[in-house]
Amino acid sequence: MRRSTIFLLALGGVLIFLNPVMAERNLAGTLANACKAEIEEYCNDIKPNDLEVIGCLKAQTDDGKLSSRCKFIVNDVSLQVARALVVSSYLVNECSPDLEKHCAGVKAGDGRLLECLQINDAGVSKGCRQALRDAGLK
Repeated sequence: MRRSTIFLLALGGVLIFLNPVMAERNLAGTLANACKAEIEEYCNDIKPNDLEVIGCLKAQTDDGKLSSRCKFIVNDVSLQVARALVVSSYLVNECSPDLEKHCAGVKAGDGRLLECLQINDAGVSKGCRQALRDAGLK
């Protein structure tokens, strides 16, 4: 179970840092810039570059306290994070056995797990290869 959790976190990191859409935008930075006034007023106990600020801002959305721009960015960032989690879950389901088989000794981070799967492509399962294609990582 612990090993699966490690792979889940590692793949989540791979997805978030390598996904072209996510890589182009620093989500926390985008949120901090678009919602600076709202963060200072309603969420000042949370670091602006911490994605936990999304929850705080979402609570303000229900009360109608956010500017239109901030509300849009909060919803956009929330959708991107949700998508990343869904894709990450898909990758874990499809690639965990391949990671355990081919990449058990590879340290997670900096794209090393993805690189390991690519190096071992011939031995990687069809389902994992398809999941990587679907995620835009292949």
